Amino acid sequence: MYKFLLILVCGLFVSACNKDYSGDIEDYLAEKNLTAQKTDDGLYYIIDVPGNEIKPKLNSDVKVIYKGYLTNGTVFDEKTTAIEFNLSQVIAGWTRGIPLFGEGGKGKLIIPPSLGYGDTENGTIPANSILVFDIELVDVL
Repeated sequence: MYKFLLILVCGLFVSACNKDYSGDIEDYLAEKNLTAQKTDDGLYYIIDVPGNEIKPKLNSDVKVIYKGYLTNGTVFDEKTTAIEFNLSQVIAGWTRGIPLFGEGGKGKLIIPPSLGYGDTENGTIPANSILVFDIELVDVL
């Protein structure tokens, strides 16, 4: 009986941590009248300006201008001048999303918690938050 309860509790915990946020993201897109594409891992993206043929790889150094906010509009970070970083050192949503843009490209990434900070609070970002980023890929180094 004890093993059964332990398995049941573990199963409930895992299913709670793996909530599918696609419905919440699709509600956000509908509310904002946005049309996005979705990757197999749940990342939504909108490419407004595709940029040129130079695209970063998963471990490229890039320069990016961005604005990050929650679906309720609360801005949690913004860089109006390009910052440089390696794509292997950021959240999975950026590692997978920024290579969708060519150099000079602009658009939006809508990132589910599984590709963001998950069930961990990060500064002013609550746990299990959907993250929205306006992105400009300035340079691939």
